[in-house]
Amino acid sequence: MAQNYPVVIVGGGPAGTCTAMFLKQLGIQSIIIEKEKFPRYHIGESFTGETGGQLRKLEMGPLLDKFEYPVKLGTTVYGQTGRNSFHIPVMARVDGKLTPVTTWQARRSDFDDLLLKTALERGVEMFPGQAVTPLKEGERLVGVRCRSIEGIEDDIRGEVVVDCSGQGTFLANRGVIGPKERGNYDWQIAIFSQVTGAIRDEGAHRDDTLIFYQKRDHWGWFIPIDKEIVSIGIVTPAPYFKETKLSKMDFLKREMQTLNEELTRRTKDIQYVEEARSIPDYSYWVKSFVGKGYLCVGDSHRFIDPIFSLGLLFATKEAQFAAEAIHQLFSGKAENPDDPFKPYETYADLGQGVIQTMLDCFWEWPLPFQRYAYQTDRDEIIDMFAGRIYGEEAQQSVALGKMRKLLEIKHPNPSEQGHY
Repeated sequence: MAQNYPVVIVGGGPAGTCTAMFLKQLGIQSIIIEKEKFPRYHIGESFTGETGGQLRKLEMGPLLDKFEYPVKLGTTVYGQTGRNSFHIPVMARVDGKLTPVTTWQARRSDFDDLLLKTALERGVEMFPGQAVTPLKEGERLVGVRCRSIEGIEDDIRGEVVVDCSGQGTFLANRGVIGPKERGNYDWQIAIFSQVTGAIRDEGAHRDDTLIFYQKRDHWGWFIPIDKEIVSIGIVTPAPYFKETKLSKMDFLKREMQTLNEELTRRTKDIQYVEEARSIPDYSYWVKSFVGKGYLCVGDSHRFIDPIFSLGLLFATKEAQFAAEAIHQLFSGKAENPDDPFKPYETYADLGQGVIQTMLDCFWEWPLPFQRYAYQTDRDEIIDMFAGRIYGEEAQQSVALGKMRKLLEIKHPNPSEQGHY
């Protein structure tokens, strides 16, 4: 017989566990379907200010401090030569005013494992196996057929299915949502590893994120993930990497010495503690990602670009918004019971559109962007970096308007280029 739950969540990463814990806060039980054994490897180690705020809402802050997760105060972006830079501090809005706060960095294998264990300790249930296919009755999703680690198939039914499968894009790959369209950065490849011996800043900013700009779509990251180890990666157009005919490790070593003078200075005496890895063709989006009995959270419907580590922001923010939308439905307060998740979809998509605009402007108009970030619109850029990108106020941002006008010069039909 099928198991029945109010909410069935596909995926036990941050999007899934945070959705489950936000639902739990609202008194709604869920079950997570997860095929992988944790801890499992992942990148995206840097938290924005709002990501930190979301984790504090879930009472995760004391745990992160207990395990001495690196404390992040901001992000520094180095220009092409490494001789000029701008710094974006982590700040919150308190009574309308910017106030310094802190957030964290994390080794994602440990962090994701901690989130999942915490969710289970708080009463969320888990099915250790693979989500095979959505269960449908007409146009409505009513659950998921799963396969256990022993190979036994079972049906788990729910009033709502939440796709938190990340880049596995469960519902898109099975034709429930889609088409899955290429994003603005789908031609890139990320090559990365973890190292010791890298030179960090001194003092309070020791564990900040560093970004090294080389040219359009070619950059490096430097993210401390514990007291000794730094995650270092290079993102570049895939053809550039292929033309070198180098192994991933040899390519990474070469880029450490040639991409940016400041990155070279900081990595002279590093030791690699793992193999070099890669992720290609990761930029995509799905225009419609909600429907009768289902909705998607985070990377399961869109991934823009990893340059400012915003994947966790979308996962944790949309987790809360999705939980609230489900609560509205279950409590009989949905504005349109026949299409209850449409407001969530619009709200989430407009927020991601702010980041799409910011990143497109960063790449296509780097000098004006630096001026906005460092001089004319600093407060609003700090808000965007933090992740305060949702709601009417964010859409009316002066800086956002300036960026959109610049992008319209090169892209008079922005809908063809993704969301601006």
